[in-house]
Amino acid sequence: MAVGRVGRAHGRDGSFWVEAPEHALDVGTDVRIGGVSGRVERRDGDAERALLRVSGVDDRDAAAALSGEPIEVAESELPLAEDEWLVEDLLGCKVPGIGEVVAVLAGPSCDLLEVGDRGVLVPLVSDAVREVDLERRVIEVDHDFLALSDQEQEGGGA
Repeated sequence: MAVGRVGRAHGRDGSFWVEAPEHALDVGTDVRIGGVSGRVERRDGDAERALLRVSGVDDRDAAAALSGEPIEVAESELPLAEDEWLVEDLLGCKVPGIGEVVAVLAGPSCDLLEVGDRGVLVPLVSDAVREVDLERRVIEVDHDFLALSDQEQEGGGA
C-alpha cells in the first residue's frame, strides 16, 4: 500500500524527502520503491516532512531516479484502526448460528465475510457485526439485520 512518494534527493548518501507521508516509516520498516525493495535505515525530520535513507538506494543519483515513485509498505506494517482487522485474523472465526468464516471478499462498498458451508455473506458494517473478539475467535452478528430465519440459523452450525 502506498504511504507517500519519493521527493527531492538530499545529500550524497541516497537520502530523500518524503512527499505526502501517511505512515511513520520508522527505522526498520520494509519498503518497496519503484521495483527496489529495501529497509528504512535512517529517518529524520518530522511527521509532515520526513527524510529517509533506504537500503538499496546508495547515492544521490539513485534517490533522484526514484523521485515521484510511490513508497509502498506491506499492509501488515500499517496500524489498524479500532474497527479494522487483518483478513488472516478473521478467517476461521466462528459466527454463532451460521458457521466459520471461510473467506473475506472485497465488495464495492464494504468487505463481506463468507460464512459456513452455505456461504452466507455478512457485510462488515456496524449494523451487521456486533462484535469481533479475536481472542475468543468469535464474531457476533445481528441475525435480525441479516434476515436469517431460525431454520437457516439451525442449519448453519457453530
